[in-house]
Amino acid sequence: MWRRRSEPFPDSIALRIGEVEQPVRLVRNTKAHRYILRLPASGGDPVLTVPRRGTLDEARRFAEGQATWLAARLRERPAPVPFVEGGVIPLRGEMHVIVASGSIRGLVAQRMAPGTDQHQLLVPGAPAHLGRRLTDWLKQEARRDLEEAVERHARILGARAAGITLRDTRSRWGSCSATGRLSFSWRLVLAPPSILDYVAAHEVAHLREMNHGAQFWALCRELAPQTDVARDWLRREGMRLHFYG
Repeated sequence: MWRRRSEPFPDSIALRIGEVEQPVRLVRNTKAHRYILRLPASGGDPVLTVPRRGTLDEARRFAEGQATWLAARLRERPAPVPFVEGGVIPLRGEMHVIVASGSIRGLVAQRMAPGTDQHQLLVPGAPAHLGRRLTDWLKQEARRDLEEAVERHARILGARAAGITLRDTRSRWGSCSATGRLSFSWRLVLAPPSILDYVAAHEVAHLREMNHGAQFWALCRELAPQTDVARDWLRREGMRLHFYG
């Protein structure tokens, strides 16, 4: 018997995994034909897609049947790394230790720790504001790198971007609007420079080819010969960038 529309349907259920009760968000999708359980790459609770005629009992049974798979995926998920004193984060592919500089004012600075090969990021200001200051600085660095890369690739094509917007998107690393405005994830500054360069080239190529056809990919590889390597890196490592900060 199908669930009546008037029956309450919760936003989440609790799935027991070992000794832990793991919340699972329920999302009804009228276009879905089956139940789908996924673990968001950028963090957060697992999400169970429920088809239009799905019931709460069926959703529970499906989630319970996927408990072993989900437990393995949760173990593989990287642990969050907050922007705090002593945290270790990547910047342009190099790991850096976050250090409170002790200065009230000033800018975030990079340095090698004296007598070591350890990269450090010195962050001024009160400890309570360290995370915000570092995030703001990383966004500024990302904008500088992306503007340089976009300008370089656009010059080769004889094209011009209408502007650049930085976001903290989870589903895509960049996009190109019909008006020629490019949007990028600021987290690309955490990745190796060749990865940021590829994403910039990808979106600039859309200024000429607003599709993902053969001509687009040929143009993308012409601008960024590392395209295939970069795409593979983003598939394997990209989700980790969302766990910093």
